[in-house]
Amino acid sequence: MTIDMLIAQFSRLDAAAVLTTLLAWFATTHLIENPPKNRPSVSRLMAFYRQEWMVHYVERNVRVFDAQIMGNLRQSTAFFASSSMIAIGGLVALIGNTDQIAGVTKDLTQTAEPEFVLELKLVLILVFIGNAFLKFVWSHRLFGYCAVLMAAVPNDANHPAALSRAQKAGAINITASRSFNRGIRAIYFGLAAAAWLLGPIMLMLGVCVTVIVLGRREFASQSRAVLLQEPR
Repeated sequence: MTIDMLIAQFSRLDAAAVLTTLLAWFATTHLIENPPKNRPSVSRLMAFYRQEWMVHYVERNVRVFDAQIMGNLRQSTAFFASSSMIAIGGLVALIGNTDQIAGVTKDLTQTAEPEFVLELKLVLILVFIGNAFLKFVWSHRLFGYCAVLMAAVPNDANHPAALSRAQKAGAINITASRSFNRGIRAIYFGLAAAAWLLGPIMLMLGVCVTVIVLGRREFASQSRAVLLQEPR
């Protein structure tokens, strides 16, 4: 099958829906990571507290609690990385055998699509889940780097290298969390991309719902209100 024949199987609405999905993915990430100064996102607020954590870490002689937190963060990234790998395996297997999903989409949309069209729609989901896997793996490794830097911070708060090493650990911690959050967002958009199996209109609707959910959680959630509360 030639490229022209393949493109002919998709409408302009399909192309617009996919383009909207990708643009919404990039735009959401940019807005969350670079929010307006007068309306910070939850991710930006948490970055501040991650840096504060490392500042107070210098003053603690017993650092078992900090080690436990780092262990939990690494476990979370490992869990999501392994889950993403399982999802990738499932999608690859599904791409090679679309008979069942073809029956489901036909029942819901009342239209029969060629097998390669369904495979390309699954590939879009695979792109998002694959991106999430890579982000989680990198986040896991960065949290490991952060743990090493934390271990290198002297127990003496007056040591000349104590604060600078703690600040480095904080910067790596923030970078790791940024990669983790990007992986989570990729999963969100991967779920939205699954709606393309039901047509381009459903894809755009799924993307709109995803953007609204992410926007609310980052800019209008109760957790954000708590983070913004001033001490009494």
